This record gives sequence, structure tokens and C-alpha cells, in this order.
Amino acid sequence: MRRITRIATVGLASAALALSATACGGKKSSDTSSSPSESGGAKSVALAYDIGGRGDQSFNDAAYAGLEKASKELKVKTAEAEPTEGESEADKVQRLTELARKGNNPVIGVGFAYAPAIKKVAEKFPKTTFGLIDDTSVTGPNIANLVFNEEQGSYLAGVAAAKASKTGTVGFIGGVEVPLIKKFEAGFTQGVKDTNPNAKVLSAYLTQPPDFTGFAKPDLGKATAKGQLDSGADVIYAAAGLAGSGAIEATANAGKWAIGVDSDQYNQAGLSKYKDHILTSVTKDVSDAVYNEIKSVQDGTPATGEIRYGLDKGGVGLADSNPEYKKMADVIAAVEKAKADIIAKKINVKTAP
Repeated sequence: MRRITRIATVGLASAALALSATACGGKKSSDTSSSPSESGGAKSVALAYDIGGRGDQSFNDAAYAGLEKASKELKVKTAEAEPTEGESEADKVQRLTELARKGNNPVIGVGFAYAPAIKKVAEKFPKTTFGLIDDTSVTGPNIANLVFNEEQGSYLAGVAAAKASKTGTVGFIGGVEVPLIKKFEAGFTQGVKDTNPNAKVLSAYLTQPPDFTGFAKPDLGKATAKGQLDSGADVIYAAAGLAGSGAIEATANAGKWAIGVDSDQYNQAGLSKYKDHILTSVTKDVSDAVYNEIKSVQDGTPATGEIRYGLDKGGVGLADSNPEYKKMADVIAAVEKAKADIIAKKINVKTAP
């Protein structure tokens, strides 16, 4: 699905309306961003979404939740910008430049793909704070690197998958084979193998860089999941953004267990038809990361540098919203023990397969 670039400013009173319009397929709204503030602090803030855009039921939606919270609690205006299919680096630079020029502060790039663009634009707007989620390769005095220990949450998912599997075969689907997603694979595989050394882990990636469309292809996610199901997998964990919804659909339709990612996908309205088969989700507190960054700017002390969210502080975790999961005492016990051991550094989770 091709998305049209959108820069939308949403006031406090219209936040709920904007969310409703998105759920119904609406993609445009007017831009009424204010000019740069003379008094400092966050008055208008912006998110530039990753591949798949808002409505992916996962990573981007988690970031939007933080933006929405800031709108309601901090009384800031908000702007959003969508990616376009097959866009160039210049497109990202132009998007971030426009958001910064209109006075938004901070401007947050949702995803590692924004790293080169943020480096360029941050130098041109030294008084604007730029948030960069999931990347530490680009640094600067006005750049906040908001990063997570995805491998730790994924390890817990591996423990749960190994305990819940009846066939001894589980699957992992990554959107694009990049170092970030390989952290998910590494933690998941380690968790599975530490729990059941005889278990088999089927791993697949939807696309290879520089093709990043693997994060935005539900049909490809569905087809890949079907292949793993045909090979005996009865639990599938997808770290694939919007494409992960396709994997969840295929897994649920087969009556097997899916494991969600980034957001608690059991509670995502767009996946409600399949929720009974979403065993759990590896959560990343992207929402709080976005909110905290916005608040730091509003408070006059912008957070910059590496800001890491790990298992020890609830930055990553494993959701337990599914009532069926709560009934699995042996799974929960194993997950809780693994969590405690990771926090106590008795388990060192790998970041590469």
C-alpha cells in the first residue's frame, strides 16, 4: 500500500478525532503548526514515522501513543509525518527539515532509517532537539538516541515459545535482515534453546537491505508464516512491523500461537479478530520514550545522548494480556525466572545470532 506524505498538526481537542480518522483510513489533515517558540520548551512536537506508518498496530503506533499522551498531559500541539514508498534519503531530510523549520521541538524520527537524515538536519537546527529511536550510530549535542534491549524481551518470548510449543518447532520472522532485527532473532533463539535444547527454530527474513519494504508487506508476512506452519512450527514470533500482522493472521487461522512485537498486540483493535491466538507480545516502551523526550524539552532540560530502556526498568518486557497465557503456570514461572536471571546478570543475552 502506497502512503502519501502527511504532516499533520493535532491540537489537544482533536487528538481522539485524528485517531478515529486513521482507523477509518483517513490520511490527511491540515497543518497549523505554530512558528518557533521564543520562550523555549516544547510547545509543538513532531513524529516522523517509520516504514509502514501509523496504523501498523506495532512500532509506529507505540510511538504515536507517546505523542498522544504528550498532547493530553503536556498540552502540546503535535505534528506527524508519514513515509512514502520507495523514498530517498533526500525525502527524509526534507521531511525533518520542514518539521524543524515549523518550530516543532523535539522532532523525533521513529526508526533507525532516519539516522543519516537526522545527522544532517540536526546540524542545521542546533536549538532543536532531535530524537532518534533504535539507533546509536549518529550522535550530536542535540540528538537523543532512544534505544532498547530488544534481545532481552525476545529471550523471554523464546522461553514462552519453547514452553508452549507442542511440536518442538517454533518460528521467527524478521522484516528486514538488519542488525536491529537480528537482536530480536538472537534473543528469541537463545531463549528457546536454553529452555529446550532439542527445539528447532525456523528463521526467515522478508527482505534484505537496501529493500526495507519487508516492514510493510502483510501478505509476505502471511506467506512466510504459512511456510513455517507447514514445516511444523506451532508458535511464531514476528518482528516485522506492519508485515507482522500478516504473520499473526496466518498463525491464528491455523489455530497456532503467535507472539507479537513492540506493542501489546493482543490489545490492538486492528488485530482483535486474531487476539485469542496472540499468546503474548514482546513490548518496547516506545511510548514512554517518546513522552519522556518531549517532557524533557518542555521542562527546559532536553535529554540527549544514549537513553537506554532495558528489562531492569521495564523498558522491554513480555505482555500477559491474553487470559489463556495467564493460565499457563509453567510458562509464567519459566519466564519470571528468566527475567530475574537476566536482571541479575546470570544470563547474558546475545545481540547477534
